[in-house]
Amino acid sequence: MNNQKFEYNIIESLVSVLVESPDFPAGQDCGRKEAAYQLKQFADIMPGGFFIYRADEEETLIYANEALLRIFRCDSMQELREITGNSFRGIVHPDDLEMVEKSIKEQIAHSQYDLDYVEYRIIRKDGAIRWLDDYGHFVHSESVGDVFYVFVGDATEKKERQVARIETWFSEKLKKEQELQDQLDQYDKEMKVIHQEHLIRLEMIEGLSLDYESIFYVDLDADKIKAYRVSERFQKLFFEDYAVRRFSGFDVDYIRNWVYPEDRGLLVGISDPEYIRSELEKSDDKTFHVNFRVFKDDTIKYIQLRVVNVGGEDRISQLIFGYRNVDEEMIHEMKQKKLLKDALNEANTANNAKNLFLANMSHDIRTPMNAIVGFTALIKKHIQNHEKVTGYLDMISASSDQLLQLLNDVLEISRLEAGNASVEDDECSLMEVTHQIQMSILPRAAEKNITLSLDISNLVHDCVYTDKGKLTQILTYLADNAVKYTKADGRVILIVMEKEMHGAPQNHRTYQFIVEDNGIGISEEFMDSIFEPFEREKNTTLSGIHGTGLGLTIAKKLLDMIGGTIEVSSVVGEGSRFVVTLPLRIQKAAEQNYAEEQEIPHFTTPKRILIVDDNEINLEIEYEVLKDAGFLVDTAEDGSVAVEKIMQSAPGDFDLILMDIQMPVMDGYRATRAIREMKNPALAGIPIIAVSANAFEEDKKMAMESGMNAHLAKPLDTERLFKLIRKFIRQGI
Repeated sequence: MNNQKFEYNIIESLVSVLVESPDFPAGQDCGRKEAAYQLKQFADIMPGGFFIYRADEEETLIYANEALLRIFRCDSMQELREITGNSFRGIVHPDDLEMVEKSIKEQIAHSQYDLDYVEYRIIRKDGAIRWLDDYGHFVHSESVGDVFYVFVGDATEKKERQVARIETWFSEKLKKEQELQDQLDQYDKEMKVIHQEHLIRLEMIEGLSLDYESIFYVDLDADKIKAYRVSERFQKLFFEDYAVRRFSGFDVDYIRNWVYPEDRGLLVGISDPEYIRSELEKSDDKTFHVNFRVFKDDTIKYIQLRVVNVGGEDRISQLIFGYRNVDEEMIHEMKQKKLLKDALNEANTANNAKNLFLANMSHDIRTPMNAIVGFTALIKKHIQNHEKVTGYLDMISASSDQLLQLLNDVLEISRLEAGNASVEDDECSLMEVTHQIQMSILPRAAEKNITLSLDISNLVHDCVYTDKGKLTQILTYLADNAVKYTKADGRVILIVMEKEMHGAPQNHRTYQFIVEDNGIGISEEFMDSIFEPFEREKNTTLSGIHGTGLGLTIAKKLLDMIGGTIEVSSVVGEGSRFVVTLPLRIQKAAEQNYAEEQEIPHFTTPKRILIVDDNEINLEIEYEVLKDAGFLVDTAEDGSVAVEKIMQSAPGDFDLILMDIQMPVMDGYRATRAIREMKNPALAGIPIIAVSANAFEEDKKMAMESGMNAHLAKPLDTERLFKLIRKFIRQGI
């Protein structure tokens, strides 16, 4: 209390001196006054700031020492009063004022004896902002009223160090927090990955185990089995989730009530640890399985038990038992076995068909060959008997045709199956094609007194685009078969019909080629295999009809190539009907010509023809045919001789060349190219007709590409030969 009174007296004296208070008259208590003046002088020279202000609403400044003036960079008290408004509030930075006054009030209220402490900013005269430490105290005096005296010091550097330390601390704290956050993030990522991998594993396990209706974990050493998933067949024993039971004999009830009796022996020992260990030790992949059947309500299902060793290899104890339904797999396996069996049966059937074909071929080839050999021997024996020789030659010719047809069919089916055929899009007259077919088959029909008619009354557009050769071949096979399998005095009709194609362009039509007969017919059983190769309903021995069983197969393959279809209907003993349907593009305009001259050509001057062939027999036949027709004939035994003769000849010496293809020294293709490359245009332009046993479309194409003008197949068709001779010599090609 005495200290407080002394403090009041000192401050009261100092304030009285500073403000020259009337309550402190001059001359009275000179000692106190002198002490007050000394105190002021002491305050002025203090290194730290010191000021006094009234503790009222205005907080007016009463005194400030020299140190405070220096802090504010003021030269006088007057300047300080001006920049602060002569108040404590003007000293404190506006942003800090509220906080400072609040803090001072709280500290005074808490303790009236202690100095209050605050920190705040000031704005110096030059505008700089500085920090101050403020130690103040409130004093009440009857003579001077309520005042605050305050000690201040420039705390800017301390504050900056403090801020720097705080920033450093905060930065380190942020850094540590970031490192911690990074660690947490990394941990979260790792945990997320682990969690994700765990979920994936669980999903994989769940997915892989979907096929398993019952899954168990088995510990052989502990003789325990734990259920993870159970089917209805195990629910009696494992009626609760994750139930644990004794392993020994766990499947007794299952085997007795569910397993098919004949398969129960397969599961004997499956709950015996020694049996399981022995089976797993024999396995390379730590697993073995047993397939067996179960039944319910007369329905049989296939189940597979798979046992997997999931423990160490040194001691087999921890196992997984999985039961899964393998109905689909077993059914698929049985289907595969059936497919293999069917394939084997088909292979055996095909092999039998080929064997049958070879047997038929053996018979069908030997028959005409025997005839040719036999009649040749008879001709030699009766060479002087003209009538008999003529008859024998007719029989040899018929047998040759039969043998040639056999060879052509075999070669054609081989070519088609090898994929060596191509499709052409030629201009074609349907009337011409069908008429030629009728004319070519008519002699064979006449031999049996069969009526072979052609009906084209429903044909509107005759000229179309198609593969003329293949269409002719298809219809020839069908018409020839009809004549072949129709008895004497029967009838065969070839009908051509034209129909509109709905939704197709205007220049497209649907054509139907119908071959109908009243022959022996086809049985219903044979209809399914009628287009199979080597198939014949009745072989040649039984029916007496020669053939290979390839004609319809070839026709069907050719028809598939040109985009057509074929339908068959037949009644045994009444006849058959084959309907070929083919979409074709019609020509805009075409000249139609059905009649060609068939007589031997005659010319005002003799024409010379060069025959090129390495076969003496063929050479002699062609020589005699042409010589009898009035031609001058020369021969060459290979292509090189022919080229030499043409080179040595003058223009006009030769009017036409008949060129074989396959010859020694130089073949027909090379010989033709050599002639076409001669410098004399008259020699290079001599017409060349290929005469060859190579009669496929590709052979004809190669002949044209080498420079030949036409192609004739062997044996020589003299009618066709004379037509070509007339054409080329008259045109002067």
